[in-house]
Amino acid sequence: MSFHIPCPNCGARAIEEFVYGEIVVVPDSITDPDERNLDRAFIHGNPEGPTSERWFHAMGCQRWLTLRRDTRDEQIILTAR
Repeated sequence: MSFHIPCPNCGARAIEEFVYGEIVVVPDSITDPDERNLDRAFIHGNPEGPTSERWFHAMGCQRWLTLRRDTRDEQIILTAR
């Protein structure tokens, strides 16, 4: 079963239609450019509980939406443009 995101423009759609990108903050203590790039590419936050996220509906209306989601049970709390 696929996780569905309620797009305000297109209705509920499969998560595969969306693109999510986390902007990772790399600590200033890492000065080597290669290490910084590795951290930026592979070290991501994994918050537990309600979190706000930005998703882009790439295979639909091509608009950004803000999603408030509980990461413990994937329950969507709020969707806004």
